[in-house]
Amino acid sequence: MSNTCPLNFKQVDSNVSRFSALVVASLVIIYLLTHDVYILFFLVVDFIMKLFLNKGCSPINMSAELSKGFFKVKDKMIDGGAKRLAGFFGFFFVLLLIVSHYLDMWVLSLGVAAVFLSCSLLDVFFDFCIGCKIYYIIKKIYPNFMSEL
Repeated sequence: MSNTCPLNFKQVDSNVSRFSALVVASLVIIYLLTHDVYILFFLVVDFIMKLFLNKGCSPINMSAELSKGFFKVKDKMIDGGAKRLAGFFGFFFVLLLIVSHYLDMWVLSLGVAAVFLSCSLLDVFFDFCIGCKIYYIIKKIYPNFMSEL
């Protein structure tokens, strides 16, 4: 099973996801500099919109679509299930950041943020999605993974 075959038969534009990852990474960096937890709450709401509601209503997704159009970046369609799993990982990281913020565990916040930023920025700058790679490995072992989502 190659990385290019449609595993869940839903395609998404990788370049829009990369612009979204850039915005998310920028907001996490701003959180680290300001300690403003409302930034993280905004990210949680945005991830909820993308993952569970209508992706088109997500402010970050809308800004990514506009940025893609502004810079005239061509479409690069990839499997949607892989990016969806990566979104769940991002959602989990933001929840961990919120919990560590309220527990005053700054070292944990820094560790979670470092891993999250590493994953996001790898996608942004090198088009290398860690969540997508994990998805493809899981799909080889468990072919029905995320089929109902």
